[in-house]
Amino acid sequence: MGVIHRLQSQEHGELRWEGVPVRAYGPENSRAKDATRQILIGNDEGAQNFHLRYFAVQPGGHTSLDQHAHDHGVYVLHGRARLRLGDEEHEVRAGDAIYIPGNEVHQFFALGDEAFGFLCVVPAKR
Repeated sequence: MGVIHRLQSQEHGELRWEGVPVRAYGPENSRAKDATRQILIGNDEGAQNFHLRYFAVQPGGHTSLDQHAHDHGVYVLHGRARLRLGDEEHEVRAGDAIYIPGNEVHQFFALGDEAFGFLCVVPAKR
């Protein structure tokens, strides 16, 4: 059976969906700083092929420096960030779509005074 998670509110410039817990994504369990995540489509929804996550990074914060075997699809919803992608850096902003191939080093650093938020699609089995 399908599931709908309705956009509920904004909190500190971050989007929040009804019934979707805000999960820890920070120094306690990763190398991220001032960041949160919500799993919008994942195991709880019975998704067998892909997962859709929302990440938000407060000004001055960053995601963890990652490198995974699986590829990612990223769509920037709000804010701006500096993206480390392999050996290069790029500025990204709302509306940008990003493909991160498997085993590519990547990390987002929030820029400006607004929270940076993005959707990330990954394989369910990783």
